[in-house]
Amino acid sequence: MDTRLSAPHILPEMRELLRSNDPVLLSYAGHLLDEAGIAHLLLDSYTSAIEGSIGAIPRRLVVADADFAKARFALSNGSLTISD
Repeated sequence: MDTRLSAPHILPEMRELLRSNDPVLLSYAGHLLDEAGIAHLLLDSYTSAIEGSIGAIPRRLVVADADFAKARFALSNGSLTISD
């Protein structure tokens, strides 16, 4: 089941879960959220790709505000710690 949100959907209030320039970290976090059945959206990936490899614009992984605690728990189970 693909739990990523796409732009045409009406999105709930979103909250940033993770901000990074590391594509492996973002991919792993997205996988953990998929496994937990938590819908998520990766923001700024196009802008980050346009600016090149200088890392000035990190990508942001966001989830619905109502799923934030569950998402943090899912990532912590995968050995990722998310601070407030």
